[in-house]
Amino acid sequence: MTLPAGYTVRPATPDDAALIAAQREAMFTDMGTEYRETVAQFAPWVERHLQAGTYVGWFVVYEGEEVAGAGLLLHDWSPHYLDPQPLRSYLQNVYTRPEHRGRGLARALTQQAIEETRRRGIRTLSLHASKFGRPLYEQLGFAATNEMRLVVDTE
Repeated sequence: MTLPAGYTVRPATPDDAALIAAQREAMFTDMGTEYRETVAQFAPWVERHLQAGTYVGWFVVYEGEEVAGAGLLLHDWSPHYLDPQPLRSYLQNVYTRPEHRGRGLARALTQQAIEETRRRGIRTLSLHASKFGRPLYEQLGFAATNEMRLVVDTE
């Protein structure tokens, strides 16, 4: 992973839950999606998963400020022909503050997630790409799949 001069990476800790949630909210806002952390309640969820080790994350730091971040959800998954191991990686919350974009920070964080997935012996890493992130992910070897979604009305 290569970063421009002055940028460093640090791992996320459970104390970073609010920061991860704030970056997530900014990410959705930049994509034009209405998202309110007060409704989503992502911060308590990510704090629990950081504590349990089922979510690992990283921040890019510049002049003492976290200017980019990404996270990797490690979750149980049924054994599959692509990977008989019952564990998958899911990349999420890839975000870079606008004034730091175009410097390879998201690429570096995605490469960090790929390496972490490899280090853990996991063969399948997935994500949902925005139109902004899709070119980067394709350059790194991600391919579109046939996933579909149904939002079930529970009322």
